[in-house]
Amino acid sequence: MLQLTPQSKILLAVQAIDLRKGIDGISALCRQKLNVDPMSGAVFIFKNRLQNTLRILCYDGQGFWLCTKRLSSGKFQWWPKSDTDLNPLTYQTLYTLLWNGNPSHANFAEDWRRLPN
Repeated sequence: MLQLTPQSKILLAVQAIDLRKGIDGISALCRQKLNVDPMSGAVFIFKNRLQNTLRILCYDGQGFWLCTKRLSSGKFQWWPKSDTDLNPLTYQTLYTLLWNGNPSHANFAEDWRRLPN
């Protein structure tokens, strides 16, 4: 099971890729173009050129997960613009993105709260 926590390292690729690539093609892209190890345990998010499909790649210690979300209509409304190839995300931002929301307009609760004594 793919599990996201506040401690999860989530990296979003800013540029679109050819989503016909499978696990091997996307993990090679991580190593060669993004200079990151796809087996590091990080969650990698990619989009297609039309911005209606996302791919999530992560390694869980035994093997790779490759998840796809394609919108039935329209395209993802929010995508960061950056000069860097990878943009770190919080788990809250990723959940908002997966539901086609705009994280810049969301009010997130604190990740951790102190319990009263």
